Amino acid sequence: MKRLGISIYPEKSSKEEVLEYIDKAAYFGFSRMFSCLLSAVDDKEKIKKDFKDINSFAKSKGFEVIVDVSPSVFSKLGITYNDLRFFTEIQADGFRLDEGFTGNEEALMTFNEHDLKVEINASIDVHTIDIIMDYCPNRYNLYGCHNFYPHVYSGLDFDYFNRCTNRFKKYGLKTAAFVTSQNRNTFGPWPVTQGLVTLEMHRDLSLMTQVKHYLSMENIDDIIISNCYPSDKELEQFKDLDLRLVTFGVNLEDGVPELQCRVMFEELHMNRGDVNSNMIRSTQTRVKYKGNNFELFNAPEIIKRGDVVIESSKYGHYAGELQIAKRDMKNTGFSNVVGKVTEEELFILDYLKPWQKFKLKMNE
Repeated sequence: MKRLGISIYPEKSSKEEVLEYIDKAAYFGFSRMFSCLLSAVDDKEKIKKDFKDINSFAKSKGFEVIVDVSPSVFSKLGITYNDLRFFTEIQADGFRLDEGFTGNEEALMTFNEHDLKVEINASIDVHTIDIIMDYCPNRYNLYGCHNFYPHVYSGLDFDYFNRCTNRFKKYGLKTAAFVTSQNRNTFGPWPVTQGLVTLEMHRDLSLMTQVKHYLSMENIDDIIISNCYPSDKELEQFKDLDLRLVTFGVNLEDGVPELQCRVMFEELHMNRGDVNSNMIRSTQTRVKYKGNNFELFNAPEIIKRGDVVIESSKYGHYAGELQIAKRDMKNTGFSNVVGKVTEEELFILDYLKPWQKFKLKMNE
């Protein structure tokens, strides 16, 4: 099951601000929390108290809590791979190793007596996870989580990202990646705050578009907002978001009949399996609505990329079929343009696979 997550940095906020954020995020459907011990500077007992108070509250709100660590943090806090009590003492559900050990240690840690999750850095295209798997870990306690990159132009390229991710997915492991809020006053664990993305192509996109891109790709399970604090407007968009599939925002044309609106917004759509480079075809609507009259009311000469099309009854047995144009095409004169996919989301059309499901939602 896919999840939405948040990140917190207790050393940079008051406890009241952090708890308010957790409470608000829980309301909007978030259920995973990332926090960073790499940047914590206080002594062990102070860290333990602060993180325990916050993590306990988060768990009471239904969050799974993962903290970011490294071998140097293990050394600083007196943690060893066969004594992980510190994480239960701060009420964490697991820890992310920004840097790892030899593979054997990670595998052993997945069998820890506290049932803690062990998360591996997924942004390195080397055989780390393969070596860990060679040591027969408890894969149910093993995750993969990408990095985020504060410096502009330093995020991962898309093809590299997929290679790294697929190293984990081939073993059926849960994966996570980061998206960034575009709220101007946000911050992360480090001084540079030019967006905290995993994928460089996401850096200037809206928060929701970044999430939709990951949903369309289907290889990331947990999508985590990396910086604090997203705006209320950004968070509100996630209320009741269907995480099983991508939902495209659509700007509706004027005068669209009620029947066409039902076809667009009340149906689960599916990209037909025999795909082509011209359009996404959702053909089951023509079956369900067979016999209805789809009047011709808006047939521009050119159908443009991103246009949502419903075939009129003049197109015979194609009447009621919904399509989304992937390139500009000449209209036969029988096709109604009923709306257009949000401009920023157009690139996601190219990621839909054969048989992949999607929904449409009218932009307000």
